[in-house]
Amino acid sequence: MAFFQYLKFDGVDLPLPVSYEVELHDVEADSGGETEAGTMQRDVVRSGVVNIAVTFQVTQKWLKLMTGFKKKEKISVDYFDTETAEMRKAEMYMDGFKSKLEKDTSYKGLWTVSFNLKEL
Repeated sequence: MAFFQYLKFDGVDLPLPVSYEVELHDVEADSGGETEAGTMQRDVVRSGVVNIAVTFQVTQKWLKLMTGFKKKEKISVDYFDTETAEMRKAEMYMDGFKSKLEKDTSYKGLWTVSFNLKEL
């Protein structure tokens, strides 16, 4: 059985994630805020900026590879866009990288790795 590909970093297919959450948010200018009349004014500079929270359970080989991506300033990411239900490409960076040993195995452990991908 073939699995759907949710993420690809710099052309490398990543394993199937345990969890995958896409959040879209807007970037607002500093000029927005509350007016003298007490109403809110939003000056949206950019709409639909992608933030993806993802968790994997991986071997040490994948842990090392993902840690290497964390060190990069930016990553070319192909991701499953929940808005269009298709793959989309974006320049992103990795934030909030966490790794946790779940089980010691003969293959140097089973690791839970989680991080956020933020669109540049």
